[in-house]
Amino acid sequence: MHIITSKNCAYLSLTKTNKSKNTIMAQIDPYLNFLGNTEEAFNFYKSVFGGEFKALQRFKDTPHGDSMSAEDKERIMHVALPIGKNVLMGTDALESAGHTLNFGNNISIAVSPESIEEMHRIFNGLAAGGQIQQPLEKMFWGAWFGMLVDQFGVQWMLNYIEG
Repeated sequence: MHIITSKNCAYLSLTKTNKSKNTIMAQIDPYLNFLGNTEEAFNFYKSVFGGEFKALQRFKDTPHGDSMSAEDKERIMHVALPIGKNVLMGTDALESAGHTLNFGNNISIAVSPESIEEMHRIFNGLAAGGQIQQPLEKMFWGAWFGMLVDQFGVQWMLNYIEG
């Protein structure tokens, strides 16, 4: 497993090698950064997608936890929520550690539900308290599609191909 980190945190998990083609099959898992509300955001995502956290670590449990403020000690250092074959991960970006965070429109998380019912459930769940940018509708490429920004400023795209 390779982890690439910076102030913007990126994550890549190498899952298997296809020996016949000599290529690496990579699994890309989104890693989200928040300003102190990672726990709230991930509990929300857990309520939408279900499942259990694969990991949940607070900054107080790290080697430098003793030197942090009481508030920062309780923030999330790492959380992982498996969703299908992927893992949604996140952290609190600590301003006290010099981290800055700017939400923008340069990334969306794409979800490919397994049924139209699952698509509606996930879309409606994520849209609660958020803003729908593209309502769910049948698109010219033959799939059902919708886009939204959730209550935490994260952009989501859902695409379901029938059949």
